Amino acid sequence: MAETAAAPAELRFADARLFRELLGQHDEHVKALERQVGVRIDVADSTLTLHGDPLETELVSRVLLQLYGLLESGYPIYPSDVDYALRILSSDRNAKLRDIFLDTVFISAHKRVITPKSVAQKEYIDAIRNFDIVFGIGPAGTGKTYLAMAMAVAELMKNSFSRIILTRPAVEAGEKLGFLPGDLAEKVNPYLRPLYDALHDMVDFDRARRMVERGTIEVAPLGFMRGRAQPVTSRVLTHLGWRQIGDLEPGDYVIGSDGRSTQVLGVYPQGEKQVFRITATDGASTRCCAEHLWAVFTPADRNRGRPARIVEVREMIGRLRRAHQHRFELPLLSSPVSFPARDVPLDPYALGLLLGDGCMTGATTPTFATADTELVCSLGSSLEGIQVAHKGGVDYVLRNPEGGRGGLRIPNPVTLALRSLGLCGTRSSTKFVPREYLQNSPDVRLAVLQGVLDTDGGPVTQDGRSCRVQYTTTSARLRDDVIFLTRSLGGIAYWRTRAAEGRRPGRARDRDVSHRSDAYVLDIRLPRGVVPFRLGRKAEKYAAMGGGRPMRYIKRIEPAGSEETVCIRVAAPDSLYVTDDFLLTHNTLNDSFVILDEAQNTTTEQMKMFLTRLGYGSKAVVTGDVTQIDLPAGKASGLKEAAAILRGIPGIRFIAFTERDVVRHPLVQEIITAYDRAER
Repeated sequence: MAETAAAPAELRFADARLFRELLGQHDEHVKALERQVGVRIDVADSTLTLHGDPLETELVSRVLLQLYGLLESGYPIYPSDVDYALRILSSDRNAKLRDIFLDTVFISAHKRVITPKSVAQKEYIDAIRNFDIVFGIGPAGTGKTYLAMAMAVAELMKNSFSRIILTRPAVEAGEKLGFLPGDLAEKVNPYLRPLYDALHDMVDFDRARRMVERGTIEVAPLGFMRGRAQPVTSRVLTHLGWRQIGDLEPGDYVIGSDGRSTQVLGVYPQGEKQVFRITATDGASTRCCAEHLWAVFTPADRNRGRPARIVEVREMIGRLRRAHQHRFELPLLSSPVSFPARDVPLDPYALGLLLGDGCMTGATTPTFATADTELVCSLGSSLEGIQVAHKGGVDYVLRNPEGGRGGLRIPNPVTLALRSLGLCGTRSSTKFVPREYLQNSPDVRLAVLQGVLDTDGGPVTQDGRSCRVQYTTTSARLRDDVIFLTRSLGGIAYWRTRAAEGRRPGRARDRDVSHRSDAYVLDIRLPRGVVPFRLGRKAEKYAAMGGGRPMRYIKRIEPAGSEETVCIRVAAPDSLYVTDDFLLTHNTLNDSFVILDEAQNTTTEQMKMFLTRLGYGSKAVVTGDVTQIDLPAGKASGLKEAAAILRGIPGIRFIAFTERDVVRHPLVQEIITAYDRAER
């Protein structure tokens, strides 16, 4: 008995123009469906009649009706979209093409709308939007890198991130690129070409070039990303003072840009690397490698109120000035360094006064010389139990009224304090600020600085300029200590030497002073709210003129040989930490959209380095195909290990792609399936 033929399905469409777009040029869309599914589709006026197996005709009906709905929403249909729609609905007949195809990721420079083309791609896009770290794992041609790039450019255009970083391992050359011809860019470009191609497909060539030149988009091999390092002998400030960066371990604490302690989250030895010396306009300097990161402000950034941009050393070389202006301004401490408070044997302001105008040789009772009676009164009130007695002229002696009572000699408390601090016996050229005061609370450090400046410093004014503070000393150690105090409070200090040789001798009591030393002249600027003087006449002049804003610019970048290096990661929100001479620097990728492509060729160490380098406000997308690992024998893939170790961690999402998500030539899907079948 013959089977009864299934009744044909008939679809009617109201809009003749949209109906023609649904059919495609020369009816290519319906012909593709006939060819792939095995149904016959008759076209008449605005009607389609489907003949064939009921399940297959029902599938094709869903495809056509949903594609027509996309056309009604203004989405243009291409032959590839018909193929993608058929794949999606074949896997899940309840899927909504509108939710997938109308989820616009980016509109490219060529006016091309970039959207997901499969259920997995839609999940991938949603994961990138909602998670900080996303792994896209699957075969080539599934759009993993392309969609990640589209998301990165879209977020950059919305100012959600300050930069895009594109990287991939260059294992084909073993990351030993020295034998290749050309400079660094020419050596690594072949390995980064897919990333450049995706970038230029979304942003016009000139705009992309400008973004790369400015560092807004960085394209680099993974091996060069890890080298953001300083020599192991570089100093880093901690709450206990300076330490070499090479001695730090995870869990230690260093000082951040807010002056407070921040934890070291990771320490990564980098081996021997070429390093450069970075010198600022105030003489501060440190060393780091060419890939080391710096937070800087350009004049345009300051004028427009923009936050600091993050640039590498190599991006700044040869670009340090713009006409007569310095180009790169470095940030300063936003608050004074918070060293732990500790007891001190002498009032800090009184110590500052004595460092300036006091005699502490130990041969006699300590004395003080000044013509300012206000300073005499301040010193007397700061030294409990001490009488500041006038000796004659500008000289005063710090007398202990209890010193000879009852026939007993009671040591002078000031002398005892100076001895305990190691200051007793020092002269003008050997004075210093004891460590107990240098590494103390901000109030103590400021009081010492005020005492020093009230005696040997003063406000200096110039027409058209804000007031600066000038200080002079003949002690090289005291010079360095005053610079430390200034920088630790968020200020800057320039200094120069006024040589004694060739200068006329000074005079005291109508006699030449033959024993003279070089003098060191400091020009100091302190941040708003930090008052450098207590002496009334100086404080009034400084307040009337204003101290201005301390500024520090990069002045020179010079090669400094090769050294063993290390990089650290800290927990501070801006990832900044204090290194040599109170320079603020960091190694972490903040406010960045980072894409690691071909991640199956990373080692375990590289993957860990990459993931732990991610900073605050950043997002990372890791893509790879675990069936195409090119690592040397015996090397485990960092991507495979990450997939096994990191699953289930909140904030991390893994998206698996299959051959059904391939968006290249239709044969690619068949090729991938054939190879998988053969391997099984």
